Amino acid sequence: MKWMIASDLHGSAHGCRRMLYAYEAEQADRLLLLGDILYHGPRNDLPREYDPKAVTAMLNRLAADILCVRGNCDTEVDQMVLDFPVLAEYALLTEGSTLIFAAHGHHFHAKALPPLHPGDILLHGHTHVPECRAAGAVTILNPGSVSIPKADSEAGYMILENAVFTWKNMDGQPYLTWQIGSSVPER
Repeated sequence: MKWMIASDLHGSAHGCRRMLYAYEAEQADRLLLLGDILYHGPRNDLPREYDPKAVTAMLNRLAADILCVRGNCDTEVDQMVLDFPVLAEYALLTEGSTLIFAAHGHHFHAKALPPLHPGDILLHGHTHVPECRAAGAVTILNPGSVSIPKADSEAGYMILENAVFTWKNMDGQPYLTWQIGSSVPER
């Protein structure tokens, strides 16, 4: 299965359109959203083309393809307008014998790991900064943000296919790959 993984849309219709264009171009089977879907949050500037209603309409067309976890800016009222579940604190995926614990990142992160086995992966958003690093025997991965990238990163997403994670900018250009079970790249 080919997964596209994205995070932190924050209500940006521009970012959502670019993400869905990439999803179609990638021909991914499923889209995993790591939270902060509609609201921009009090610590962020308004993203380009802030329009939560338009984002809702675009995402609802793909409801059957989307798996989503709750971000710190996602609330029950968001669930009332979105046609796919958005309030789960985490999701579990497997790739072979590796567990991938997907969360937004405001509760579970490198300094507050969930209970994981050596070799497992914590996949999260929240920081808006792409990441691939070891935290003890666990690997921490972050796709960055689709609409409000931080720390001089580009807006982007990840692809997971055949046990390989690939980070890409919104134009689909890869800039980092990591295979499950290999050492974490030095950056």
